[in-house]
Amino acid sequence: MNKDIFEVSDYITREKREKLHKHLGCLVWITGFSASGKSSIAKNLEKKLYAKSCISYALDGDNVRRALCKDLGFSKKDRAENIRRIGEAGKLFVNAGIIVIAAFISPYKEDRKKVSVLVGKDRFIEVFADCPLEVCIKRDPKGIYKRAIAGKVKDFTGIDAVYEKPHNPTIHIKTDSVSIDKAGSVIFKYLTDNGYINF
Repeated sequence: MNKDIFEVSDYITREKREKLHKHLGCLVWITGFSASGKSSIAKNLEKKLYAKSCISYALDGDNVRRALCKDLGFSKKDRAENIRRIGEAGKLFVNAGIIVIAAFISPYKEDRKKVSVLVGKDRFIEVFADCPLEVCIKRDPKGIYKRAIAGKVKDFTGIDAVYEKPHNPTIHIKTDSVSIDKAGSVIFKYLTDNGYINF
């Protein structure tokens, strides 16, 4: 790191921001195959939080790839950098006392672990949107699996790139058998039961 760059302390602490918001800042990280329901769950959870006057923001893989990470491809190295950037952005949100919902395939355990350490394990909530690959392929709302199977999309998770399932996620949701609304409620209840949200 450049020795001429110095860390600047916050003018308003995270604790003061959390007191103002009446909830803790945390990063809800939803991982799983494409078409496993990650983005839909994130949107549902964000609606539930908004209804309770919680300050939250959802970060979606497609949106981030269109801007913050538009210079990255899908090699293992680029995927790692993509997740690193999201982790750093998530940390800023958490320090602002905001509930961040990140919906990313994030196929590598090492990358997810680095984000957990960066944000703080007590502020990182890993949600595994567990859906069998064959179900995701059948859903295929973007038609991307079809193109990947035909060889038109390279390094696609589940087809010619690996996905490392979480062994011990904070929350494990079988998204092939649970509705989006139910999944959002499960996460919301966890946040409430574990003191992230205070009413």
